[in-house]
Amino acid sequence: MEYDSRTPIYLQVADMLKLRMVRGELRPGGKLPSTRALALEYGVNPNTAARIYDEMEALGLCRTERGLGTFMTNDESVVRALRRQMAEKLARDFVREMTALGYTKEQMKQAIGEEL
Repeated sequence: MEYDSRTPIYLQVADMLKLRMVRGELRPGGKLPSTRALALEYGVNPNTAARIYDEMEALGLCRTERGLGTFMTNDESVVRALRRQMAEKLARDFVREMTALGYTKEQMKQAIGEEL
């Protein structure tokens, strides 16, 4: 797996897991891979895998139960909020990039309409 050198790897992997959550690939309350399995899956150090789960737990996206493992949150409203945040970021990035290309609001709307 190739990572962007400008962003910490643990944040990039956390973002990939968040995407899997909002896509429904990871189910609410479902067991997440062990830190060792996560490290192997994403080609990272086990300490990095632990940091990924620490980050996600701080955001309320998962919880760790001693001796049982790490589980995705049961709270579907958290996942819906994450999905909304991700969509808003994509929209902001799109508008920023299109503005940099010299597109007006109307041209952006037209481009989206044509794509849809």
